[in-house]
Amino acid sequence: MTFLLAYADAEGIVPAFESAHAIAYLKKIPKEEIKRKIIIISLSGRGDKDMPQAMEILKL
Repeated sequence: MTFLLAYADAEGIVPAFESAHAIAYLKKIPKEEIKRKIIIISLSGRGDKDMPQAMEILKL
């Protein structure tokens, strides 16, 4: 949820939960393991469908 909120705030796009989870997981990988590697993540912006569930999780 942290990435979903940060990305929505920074870019104005609400990513789908799946995309947000992929980026959040990537941020957990030590930088040494991914240095000099190409990583591709498809970011879908249909997180608007997830908003009712996000609001429930975030207690909004």
